[in-house]
Amino acid sequence: MMLLAAKPSLIDINFGLMFWTIVSFILVLVILRWKAFGPLQAVLDERRKAIASDLDTAQSAREEAQAALEEYRTALAESRKEAVRIVEEARKAADDRRARDLAEIEAEKARQLERAKEEIAAEVRSALQTIKTQIAELSVLTTEKLVRAKLDEAEQKRLIEDALAGVDLSAFASLEGKE
Repeated sequence: MMLLAAKPSLIDINFGLMFWTIVSFILVLVILRWKAFGPLQAVLDERRKAIASDLDTAQSAREEAQAALEEYRTALAESRKEAVRIVEEARKAADDRRARDLAEIEAEKARQLERAKEEIAAEVRSALQTIKTQIAELSVLTTEKLVRAKLDEAEQKRLIEDALAGVDLSAFASLEGKE
């Protein structure tokens, strides 16, 4: 039975074992703190700084990207405004050119119409002059034929009366009264 009594139980408290376990634990803790935790903490701090630096760099890059995006949007808006302005100017120039061309065409049409009217009037005057000349020539020929023909006394008397009927003798009568 002795053997059973010598075997320690898991529930029994052994102060010697507890003391050396605590001493070992404290010693390992001090060694780890001195040799491992310090360098580990330094590595962790360095990593923390690197991450913070990367985050700052990423934030500044993001801000730069936002600024570049805003610049791009502003430039795009200005480009669109410029394009609209250029199109409007081109449209206005085309409208002005079209109006000028129409005005020139209208002026040319008016000049040609006036020239045609003048030419027509000149042709009418020329035709009337030709007709007058031909009438005069015909009158002369007719008169010549009448004069050459033998006129009897009654025909001569009638021609004289017709010629005198066309003459206003009242003007001569008023002149005789003044003398």
